[in-house]
Amino acid sequence: MNKVPKGTWVEIEWIVLKPEERAKALPEDTKKVPYVLRVSGFLTEDAEIGQTVSIRTIIGRIHTGELTTVNPSYHHSFGKVVPELLTIGTEAEK
Repeated sequence: MNKVPKGTWVEIEWIVLKPEERAKALPEDTKKVPYVLRVSGFLTEDAEIGQTVSIRTIIGRIHTGELTTVNPSYHHSFGKVVPELLTIGTEAEK
């Protein structure tokens, strides 16, 4: 494996709650998976993907978890356009 140098922007993750520890009131499909936290920050020492590492976030907090991604980027969206919502706020003008 390739070493990821100290100071590299990375993402780590860790399991906050195992499926059996999650709230009973959750939907069935949600209860079946762990609650995972992902955090980005700068590696505090050289490491390899899959290792347990520490990072320092932009605001200076230290977190520890499994190194999963080097130079993570965002891949989320707010979903597909809902045509019915496009005129909210403009209807009052009419």
